Amino acid sequence: MGSFSIWHWLIVLALVLLLFGGGGKIPKLMGDMAKGVKAFKQGLKDGEAGADDHPPAAPAPQAAVTAETKPVNNHDVAAGH
Repeated sequence: MGSFSIWHWLIVLALVLLLFGGGGKIPKLMGDMAKGVKAFKQGLKDGEAGADDHPPAAPAPQAAVTAETKPVNNHDVAAGH
C-alpha cells in the first residue's frame, strides 16, 4: 500500500503533461464549453419564445358516421322510416 502502481504513475504523468505541457489547451477547452452552454441556453429561450408564436394543434378529426354507427332518432322509428 505504500508504493504506487504503474497506473498511478501514468495518471500523475498525464495530469502533469496536461497542466504544464498543454500550452493553453485547458483555457481553450473551457472557453469552448462556455460557448456551448450559452448556445444551449439561447436555444432554450428561442424554443420557449417560438412556442408562443404557433397556434394550438387542430383537434383530431372525428370518425365518419356510417349506417351502423348512425344514432337512432326516435322520430324516425315512430314514423316507420
